[in-house]
Amino acid sequence: MNRALLVIDVQESFRQRPTWAAVSNPAIAAQVNRLVEHARAEGDLVVWVLHAEPGSGTPFDPAGGHVRLMDDVTAPLPGEPTVTKTSINAFTTTDLQRLLTLRGIRELTVCGIQTELCCETTTRVAADLGFEVSFAIDATATFPIPHRDAPAGRTVAEILADPATLQVEDIISRTEYALAGRFATIRTVAELTKTAG
Repeated sequence: MNRALLVIDVQESFRQRPTWAAVSNPAIAAQVNRLVEHARAEGDLVVWVLHAEPGSGTPFDPAGGHVRLMDDVTAPLPGEPTVTKTSINAFTTTDLQRLLTLRGIRELTVCGIQTELCCETTTRVAADLGFEVSFAIDATATFPIPHRDAPAGRTVAEILADPATLQVEDIISRTEYALAGRFATIRTVAELTKTAG
């Protein structure tokens, strides 16, 4: 086994925010579950990553009880490590690199939330560290991004209606362009779970 699936931040924290109503991929848990099932069948390592912001009082504060996998995500099996990060990428504030290196992992598949933040940033760092990365584009999810000059405290409807808002389709497309051929190979869940035959 020299491959691992990184499941990044598919956690209840996101469902506690109003922006969940505008998520690009509300069925992300089902897509992730397909990748997990396939990875296990292939004998690949599954690594679970959670994001925490201790003391923040946000849904990412462990004290609130939401820093846990979404209820409809397949539960980790014994021997599948879980790492908790406090940075955007999954390497800087965890022992992920050491964990993967000790197990001889050279190839990674990345999925999770958010497409352009934790997933993309982890992919870029992984590539810089020498890992070969497949980015499971339809097993990621993201949210509309308001313009930097937009007023704070707007509703999701107001954010979506603003022509300056970066919409989810554009975010996903930008991530594909930024990663493909540079940091990762872009793949769909169907491509990644296809078995030779």
